[in-house]
Amino acid sequence: MDWVLKIISLLTAYILGSIPTSIWVGKIFYHIDIREHGSGNAGATNTFRVMGARAGFPVFFIDMLKGYAAVKMLYLTDFYIPETGQFVNFQLALGLVAMIGHIFPIFANFRGGKGVATLTGVVLALHPWATLFAFLIFFTTLIITKFVSLSSMIAAFSFPFILVFAFSDTTPSLIIFSIIIAVLMLFTHQKNIERLIKGEESKFKVKKNKKP
Repeated sequence: MDWVLKIISLLTAYILGSIPTSIWVGKIFYHIDIREHGSGNAGATNTFRVMGARAGFPVFFIDMLKGYAAVKMLYLTDFYIPETGQFVNFQLALGLVAMIGHIFPIFANFRGGKGVATLTGVVLALHPWATLFAFLIFFTTLIITKFVSLSSMIAAFSFPFILVFAFSDTTPSLIIFSIIIAVLMLFTHQKNIERLIKGEESKFKVKKNKKP
């Protein structure tokens, strides 16, 4: 029966990831579909731009919590001994499925965000200190360039190097996962890359709070 429970766990992670926070907040409190405004992306960054910080911060933290909870829920099971290789591998699977849920949410016609906030929650649950380093790289790049997309990609690409060189982590599955998420960031940011090359990418600016 373990395999049935494992499938249920993966489905639960996908459903968690599929919660379209920005879309629901937009429709319930602002009577708009976030995907029809700004960059058209159902993520925290576009929420900040379109609806302001009052909506942006809750959306970011809830999206981050989705990834964090998906990884940590494995502690509620007895599939594997905690902190063993098999345990970490299944945590990675749960985190990846949650990210897929965020990008392709079943509750929003499979049109979701780019997975940055959810990814942040996943890696925070897996390796908090490496995530803190990646955060510093993200914010430093954002302060210098004002481009959220570029900052996200650079932080994601730095993560495997942080694991290996800053923390000497040799867990093969975690390193492979970190490389996969770096590639996934490229996939979800294709349009941003095109705009960056053309010099058309919008710089980050928080819109003044809109009243719900």
